[in-house]
Amino acid sequence: MSRTRTALALGLAAAGALSVASVTATAAPAPLAGSTTVTPAGHSFKAALSGKATLKAGSVTVTCTVSVSTGTVPAAPGNQNASGPVSSPISPPTYSSCTSSIPGVTPTVTTSGSWSVSMQNGSPITATMTVPVGGLVVHTTGLATCTVTAAPTAPANVAGTWVNGAPPSLTFTNASVPVTVTGGFGCPTSATSSVFNAVYKVTDTTDPAQQITVGP
Repeated sequence: MSRTRTALALGLAAAGALSVASVTATAAPAPLAGSTTVTPAGHSFKAALSGKATLKAGSVTVTCTVSVSTGTVPAAPGNQNASGPVSSPISPPTYSSCTSSIPGVTPTVTTSGSWSVSMQNGSPITATMTVPVGGLVVHTTGLATCTVTAAPTAPANVAGTWVNGAPPSLTFTNASVPVTVTGGFGCPTSATSSVFNAVYKVTDTTDPAQQITVGP
């Protein structure tokens, strides 16, 4: 009996691509997500960029060295989910000290709207940052005047990983983000997606002696 494996793209939700194996006409059910608990419940946190963040669309790469976002772990019992991720609203991340890979081009990054991040316990612990429609816009001036809009038609889920530690880290590695690009000469107007890389260190701002932790 032949077996087929069909990859069903789920954007960047929670863990990236999910495979559903089917035998003849009956598909096997997807495994249920495990339990997740984020602690300390109700504590506020700050995620600060470690190193640099890059957003690459076509041949243009924008690099920023300062980025910060804040949020709050849900109060109990909302910080626990018996069968899935725990989500927290976050402030739109700010991006500054940005440069472009094209000489003579200066980028400015603006963010807006309702952002969130969700954590799913596992191995690895997965994280999903949700960008609202049009929630991130890169505008360049100088030799090329371009506008890059992330999540242009629908919210975008950006897949990352979380590592518990002191402090814990939130990492996005070659995460794909849908974009539209407008502008004239030098602008990558044919690009429909961008690649995002960044590492954030997360600190507990309610009690700096504690660490934000994701577990079962």
